[in-house]
Amino acid sequence: MATSFDQQVLAPDTSQNAKKTALEKISQGTPLPGVPKFTDVERQRKHMLNHMAGVFRVFARHGFVEGMSGHISMRDPEFHDRFWTNPLGLHFALINTSDLILVDEAGIAVGGNTSRPANAAGFLIHAALHKSRPDVNAACHFHSTYGKAWSAFAQPLEMLNQDVAMFYGKAQSVYKEFGGVVLEEKESAALASALGNEGKGMILRNHGLLTVGNTVDEAAYLFLLMEKSCQIQLATDAAAALGRKKVYIDDEAARFTFENTSEPESLYAEFQVYLQYETAVSHDGYKAL
Repeated sequence: MATSFDQQVLAPDTSQNAKKTALEKISQGTPLPGVPKFTDVERQRKHMLNHMAGVFRVFARHGFVEGMSGHISMRDPEFHDRFWTNPLGLHFALINTSDLILVDEAGIAVGGNTSRPANAAGFLIHAALHKSRPDVNAACHFHSTYGKAWSAFAQPLEMLNQDVAMFYGKAQSVYKEFGGVVLEEKESAALASALGNEGKGMILRNHGLLTVGNTVDEAAYLFLLMEKSCQIQLATDAAAALGRKKVYIDDEAARFTFENTSEPESLYAEFQVYLQYETAVSHDGYKAL
């Protein structure tokens, strides 16, 4: 009896391919490099801050600026209870590594650029996430257009295509409460609880999107992906409202795709193409390290 394509793809892989990482599986020949390893913490910090500044520039180019809203937090590689974040009131396209602020777990500035304030509500959103999830070294939260639009439904993204499967299962969650600007620690804790132990992306009702990662690159790529997935979800729903029938990826295929695309090394590599472009078009000498 002939074996269907789905059966071939989804059958347990007992070959050498099963031992490969996600990057090795998609690379024909020498695999792309993943997260760089450092023996010098100062070099590691410089690399991380450079990439964090690059994320803001990429996000500015994607139109994620909404006044003073939007922020990233990134755990320091040496002092794990301290976090780098962006200054309040500086356009994302203008952010350099020298502008970033180092804050402690209470959000108090302890290093970096202390000439500007940090976003108090912004860091409060992230503080409990970092405390409850040691694996979360970076978190991104922005008021992006399609994220805000889809957040009005307080529903998870549907498995409509291969890319959104990176948010399959517990990888995505919905925070279904909204009480205005986050200024209370109890809401920060509630957000962390909603994300859970396996969450990578969260839809905040009537608010926007939040993604986390082992690196700022991973969190940034997932944010770009979640924002675009919200756009596709809205477009698909509009077409469905006119009578077209949606066809979903089944659980087995979505799980298979998630397991083969969601490793931190692979997600880090996914974001490097954006930094390559930012380096090429930057007018002030920005260069991804």
